[in-house]
Amino acid sequence: MNKIKLLMLPGLLNDASLFAGQVSGLAETATVTVADLTRSGTIGELAADALTQAPDETFVLLGFSLGGYVAFEIMRRAPQRVRGLALLSTSARPDTPEATAGREQLVKQAAGDFPAVVETLRARMLHPEHAETPEAGGVFQSMALGLGSAVFTRQQRAIVGRADSRPTLAQIACPTLALGGQDDVVTPPELLREIAAGIARAQLEIIGQCGHLAPLEQPGKVTEILRQWLATLPA
Repeated sequence: MNKIKLLMLPGLLNDASLFAGQVSGLAETATVTVADLTRSGTIGELAADALTQAPDETFVLLGFSLGGYVAFEIMRRAPQRVRGLALLSTSARPDTPEATAGREQLVKQAAGDFPAVVETLRARMLHPEHAETPEAGGVFQSMALGLGSAVFTRQQRAIVGRADSRPTLAQIACPTLALGGQDDVVTPPELLREIAAGIARAQLEIIGQCGHLAPLEQPGKVTEILRQWLATLPA
């Protein structure tokens, strides 16, 4: 069987550990590449970085949170390379002034006390029942502290400068999945519903008892939804 080529784009302060459950769970179905989105400071530059790490042939693109913003940019730049698009815990909207102000405050705090910023993010991103578990909260903490404040600052600047992707949703023609947590306060379900409504024939899946970090909080459910969706893609 020819395996699907799958390019995964992680989010803020995430590395490949974010998708460990999905990489192992989809091993019989897909050959997975997890892109490094830590080296550049704009969404456009991150999209270029991701495309240099992508499989040479067409691939399925999965973007989580910040990775979703990058995925939208890839769809504008190289839609012919993408045969399927999965958007996890993300938004098509630009940053709001209030969100930008909050990010700037965290960037300032990170310069002096980055571990405190990580704890703030962990509490906000995860469902309360998952924030303190080693499988979810612990993995996020490890990823974030390992990547550090400089990566955090670059990624936050990129997030602040992202484009409004709502006007280009209708141009996305490949099969699309929008997936996230019912209890996500970072990118609430209504933002996923907006994405799904804007893309023809998009599939929407909302997972209960799950915050923003769905791949860590509900790894089995995310993997199974992805497995079933991947099976529907045209050969």
